[in-house]
Amino acid sequence: MRKWLAVLSVAVAIAILAGCSGSGSGPGGSKSIKLAYVAWDSEIASTHVVKEVLESKLGYKVEMLQVDAGPMWAGIADGSADAMVAAWLPSTHASYMEKYAKDIEDLGPNLDGTKIGLTVPAYMDIQSIEDLKKPETAEALKRQIIGIEPGAGIMMATEKALQEYGLSDYTLVESSSAAMAQELLKAYEAKQPIVVTGWTPHWMFAAMDLKYLDDPKGVYGGAEQIHTMVRKGLKEDKPDAYAFLDRFQWTPDDMAEVMIAIQDGKSPEDAAKDWVESHADKVSEWLNET
Repeated sequence: MRKWLAVLSVAVAIAILAGCSGSGSGPGGSKSIKLAYVAWDSEIASTHVVKEVLESKLGYKVEMLQVDAGPMWAGIADGSADAMVAAWLPSTHASYMEKYAKDIEDLGPNLDGTKIGLTVPAYMDIQSIEDLKKPETAEALKRQIIGIEPGAGIMMATEKALQEYGLSDYTLVESSSAAMAQELLKAYEAKQPIVVTGWTPHWMFAAMDLKYLDDPKGVYGGAEQIHTMVRKGLKEDKPDAYAFLDRFQWTPDDMAEVMIAIQDGKSPEDAAKDWVESHADKVSEWLNET
């Protein structure tokens, strides 16, 4: 009986140790991490690059959580996701930052020089959001602005713009980042009028001659940054991943390379892998290897 109990105790101990090592990121254990992101072309590019570095350089198994902006922020705050590299500040995601700031850790900007606003093809003879009130312009556009996912910061800003500029007769069409870009491309190739919720960096500015409409009321704010956000406790739980995320920073041109590769037909995984392999010096800086 004692021998049986001894064997049972050893078995239980082994099971407990296996469970601990399997869920953590300590030596000998499997390392896993969850990245939340929104399905915007810019965030698809950045999150897949981060995933590639975590997997190929740091040995993590990465779980990708594609959600809308609200759940992305909430997931970091409640710990159901570990990190995201898609916080547009100070304006676009201001409401989310105000709501969740106390429950997350802001690692600062990973990209400078972003911008959002209403975007039209350069061939359209309008310059300002105010011009959308002209009857002939409103009729040509069928009083529609092509948007993306509901709840996105740029959608909330556009709803405010419709009020501020007296455009209550316009409809903000909810769709997705991909659907918006395809509608724009279709109209652009046919030289048709269209106005969309746009932002940079985005591959569409490289593929088409576009312009932002002037925003004299400042509804969309000025130049922004994209920040990296992590859950509380990540530094203690996964210090190597935290250190990399803290140093992760690139340029709009870097991001555009990945976005254009995806638009040209590469999978996000392959585009990210190719970019990481061809920018070894920058990746080494992120990993503090130089």
